[in-house]
Amino acid sequence: MNRAIWIGAVAYDPKVVTIWEGMRRYFHEEAGVAVEVVLFQSYEAQVAALLASPTDPLPRIDIAWNTNLAFLQSDAWSGHKCRPIAMRDTDIGWMSKIVAVNGGPVTALSDLKGRTLALGSRDSGHAAILPVHFLKAQGLIEGRDYRPLRFNSDLGKHGDTGASEVEVLRAVLDGQADAGAVGSPFWQRVGDEGLVPKGALKEIWTSPPFNHCMFTARPDLDPALERRFADALSAMNYDNPHHRVVLDAEGLKRWVSPQLEGYATLKEASVQQGFFDRSALGVA
Repeated sequence: MNRAIWIGAVAYDPKVVTIWEGMRRYFHEEAGVAVEVVLFQSYEAQVAALLASPTDPLPRIDIAWNTNLAFLQSDAWSGHKCRPIAMRDTDIGWMSKIVAVNGGPVTALSDLKGRTLALGSRDSGHAAILPVHFLKAQGLIEGRDYRPLRFNSDLGKHGDTGASEVEVLRAVLDGQADAGAVGSPFWQRVGDEGLVPKGALKEIWTSPPFNHCMFTARPDLDPALERRFADALSAMNYDNPHHRVVLDAEGLKRWVSPQLEGYATLKEASVQQGFFDRSALGVA
């Protein structure tokens, strides 16, 4: 019960180091839970470490801070034995957006026929996988009804860096693409921070909501350790100024229990697009 819990996170940005220094300090000094943190360069490596056996020549972690795709891959590749632990309040209700130049020829999804759609990194749920899936449900097939222009600038990070979404908007503004797909948090940031000239782009479509990240436990993690970790997360309080610094950096106000219904559509899309095929993805 006193052993350290090994947590994995992906270093998609330098701030991840600061966030996890703060999280580790909270767990050790306030919650009395020993944790150690391993940073990975990709979610594929992190999921492999989560599923590793004691004899595998890999790092081995107990809990992974996963994107929605990495959570679903962990679940599928463990035979549905990995366990969801907790998520951010802000992981609930993400949406994909398709945006186009204001005053341009694209004002509705039907206008995409025969035109070019910019997409983010192919492993980004919000900027590629789900937009392609939702468009297919509307009768718009990639490569048949519209031309994809993909920006695979942060592969392995599942779109966390936002770099590919920047490239998507640049392509739309520069006329390389007629429209582009981005996630709702990035689109909100565009408006809040004035990342593009005001009124230059408009939203022409919004997807149904879905959920994003999830703390995921490996199948054989001691349930008592899992509970201690989950309880410590739940005890973080946004009204506590020391907690607030870390929570703000991670983009939430409180940790919540898993809301699994928000992953069903991405699961369906990931099956159809081959994201559970380990050999095709080059995952051992």
